[in-house]
Amino acid sequence: FHRVFRIMDDDNSRTLDFKEFVKGLNDYAVMIDKEEAQEIFRIFDKDGSGTIDFDEFLVTLRPPMSNARKEIIMQAFRKLDKTGDGVVTIEDLRGVYNAKHHPKYQNGDWTEDQVFRAFLDNFDSPYDKDGKVTTEEFMNYYAGVSASIDTDVYFIIMMKNAWKL
Repeated sequence: FHRVFRIMDDDNSRTLDFKEFVKGLNDYAVMIDKEEAQEIFRIFDKDGSGTIDFDEFLVTLRPPMSNARKEIIMQAFRKLDKTGDGVVTIEDLRGVYNAKHHPKYQNGDWTEDQVFRAFLDNFDSPYDKDGKVTTEEFMNYYAGVSASIDTDVYFIIMMKNAWKL
């Protein structure tokens, strides 16, 4: 997918505008009219910016997850969400993630809160890093991971080991 995206990105801006998108579709023998192309472009352009970045491209193309994968992801989320309010914050992490073992905390570069925030930023929306991770953002992060793992069994084992579920 990355190679296809780069080929379509004629101006090397790391985004696709509508013109590049249509040209790319034509290059790959997808012949549709302008109205259909605009509708599809809007589906890809998640943030409504008028361009498609690589993350938006991937999110739109990746396959849906099975219910088994969604359930194990939600188990991990519930483990992090100590307050049970559907949002993981720094306060939620204090009881489940030990920042004192992080190398940047140990060498004095970061405070505990900075370690927690960096951890949350991994899962947070790329367009709105606010230090709060919703179930949707957490699910979206793992949908990306899921796309590269063939079987449900392997994905579930990976999640159980990673989150000690």
